[in-house]
Amino acid sequence: MFKTLVNAFKVKDLRKKILITLGLLILFQVGCALVCPGLNLSEEIKNSNEGTSFFSLMNMLSGNALSNGSILALGVSPYITASIVIQLLTVAIPALERLSKQGEDGRRKIQFYTRIAALVLALAQAIGIVVSFQQAVDTNVLNLPSWVISAGVVLMLTAGGMFTVWLGERITEQGIGNGMSLLIFVGIISSSTDGIYHAFKQVGENIENLWMVIIYIVALVLIFGLIVFMDSSERRVGVKYAKQIKGRKMYGGQDSYIPIKLNASGVMPIIFATSLLTLPQLIMSIFWPESNAYYWYQTYMGTGSWVYIVLLAALIFAFAFFYAQITFDTDDISRRMQQNGGFIPGIRPGKTTADYLKKISQRITLFGAVFLAFIALVPSLAFKAIDDSTLASLINAFSTTGLMIIVSVALEFDKGLEAQMLMRNYKGFLN
Repeated sequence: MFKTLVNAFKVKDLRKKILITLGLLILFQVGCALVCPGLNLSEEIKNSNEGTSFFSLMNMLSGNALSNGSILALGVSPYITASIVIQLLTVAIPALERLSKQGEDGRRKIQFYTRIAALVLALAQAIGIVVSFQQAVDTNVLNLPSWVISAGVVLMLTAGGMFTVWLGERITEQGIGNGMSLLIFVGIISSSTDGIYHAFKQVGENIENLWMVIIYIVALVLIFGLIVFMDSSERRVGVKYAKQIKGRKMYGGQDSYIPIKLNASGVMPIIFATSLLTLPQLIMSIFWPESNAYYWYQTYMGTGSWVYIVLLAALIFAFAFFYAQITFDTDDISRRMQQNGGFIPGIRPGKTTADYLKKISQRITLFGAVFLAFIALVPSLAFKAIDDSTLASLINAFSTTGLMIIVSVALEFDKGLEAQMLMRNYKGFLN
């Protein structure tokens, strides 16, 4: 990857795109450091929400912007949630499904609907943050009423969330790679620095904690290698194309394959399952923070409880199979193969091919779902098994979910860079 990056810097166009990408990412980090006027997050407020997985997930994706009370505290979470919702509605609503098949024009309309949904979700999340951190709203700003200050904070947080969406789209259009993914990547990297700092600070105070750090680093390298291996794993189904004579030319007669990735849905099932499970806890913490129902839910069904762990694993399985069905439409693939004269050796074209591909996809998805559940449950089980502050700081710094996102984005960026370099090499050869 570093070799690809060095070679890309030698090409003028790619060097310009890389510098634009770096500049916009630095601008995002500067925005994460700017504190929102009227919002004063004290240490008590930060610590009161550390156990809420929804807030911790938002904080990780935004690079600690939430815990700092930044203007960009929402990060890319509204856009991610909106993308998931629109993607689910595309399957359920025929009009959206038709739009998704209309090429570039349909993609632009769906992207517009995604922006509208992101705006609505950003407004809702900003209101939720202001209500949750009501004690942190500084009512002494310009001697204005508290509701005016709260409304101003909501508007600034919403504007910051949409500015982050704009930054991501500019990176996608003028830079290299997927802008939203790169913003998440930078956010996770920057948020991990606090955990590393606290861990090594505790090592400096007590040298016995050094063994914990060494053991965790070894485990981290092993998990990192496992994630890279699983993310690159795929099942290749061989396809043959019959020879066809059209006019005076002969087409087909080539061998190809259909790649079925082991983890085609990425980290989305984990994010969606975590958000769904923590939603009741988030709502009760906003509206009924002192109620017995909230205390009972936090004790027996909150993050870290055995019920939460079991439900999280079940939901990850369900969403992994659901996303695999969305992203890998066996009926559509079978129909296209039949139209182009393709067939799988030993399998009849048509419905038999679709059933065969669906059977393989379900088996592959089962292994991918087990892997995702294992990755998601490692931090929870580690927290329950080991009560060590140094290890807890490191686990918060490098969660397995964050590692999955880092690996996926890094591999995607590397492939995109190689594709652009290859395209320029072809252009030079043709010229």
